Amino acid sequence: MEQQTGQRNIQPLDDVQEIDLIDLFGYYMSRLWLLIAAVVIGAVIAGAYTHYMIPDRFTAVSRMYMISASSSSVVDLSDLNIGASLSNDYVELMKSRPIIEDVITELGLEYTYEQVLNMIRLDVVTNTRIIKISATSTDPEEAMNIANQMARIAKIRLPKIMDAPSPSIAEQAVLPTQKSSPSLSRNVMMGSLVLLFLVLAFLTVQYLMDDTIQTSEDVEKEFGILPMTVIPEGTIEGLKKATDTTRRSRRYFKKKKKGEKAS
Repeated sequence: MEQQTGQRNIQPLDDVQEIDLIDLFGYYMSRLWLLIAAVVIGAVIAGAYTHYMIPDRFTAVSRMYMISASSSSVVDLSDLNIGASLSNDYVELMKSRPIIEDVITELGLEYTYEQVLNMIRLDVVTNTRIIKISATSTDPEEAMNIANQMARIAKIRLPKIMDAPSPSIAEQAVLPTQKSSPSLSRNVMMGSLVLLFLVLAFLTVQYLMDDTIQTSEDVEKEFGILPMTVIPEGTIEGLKKATDTTRRSRRYFKKKKKGEKAS
């Protein structure tokens, strides 16, 4: 009975292309002007796009303090624990459609529920019972109004829905004077790095695809033999001048030898 064995094609190690990192770095350095141009052009494009195409956005922040108080005037440990758990419930309910639509109606906004939901961010500050309401808009006054209205409506409506004590508004949002985004410096840096990476990738591919023989080391790698001589680089005009100089030297020495024989 014939036994069949599976054969696998294994690529010889000699066919695997090796990358000389020092040679590759030298290849990069020979095109340093291109890398510098990529950094400058990337920074200019990213900076111009950020300045002219991306509108400035402003963020206003209000804060609510959530605590569950018992019927007595003294707040015990159980009240604090309940307040901490209710904070997460408040955050989720504040994202509900009735609350957001009340904000839209009260402020007369021309946005949809999804648009306003994307403009706000609700967070529970770590290890606290504080709810942070952040509203972002291209209009700083609009951002302030949305953050404050969210806190007011949540204070009135959510205790009725949850049958829980009303939270306190710890801090009202103020008019933001500085933009929160975009960051011009960050975008400029990112633009420079992205274009630099693309140019480096292009140069690397170009380096790997270049299979021309340029040095004696390339001859040794390709054929396994050392060249006996190397022709120096030069122009045709330079070779002609060298040839003419050699011929004149030969004529001079011939004349000198003839003169010595005649004497």
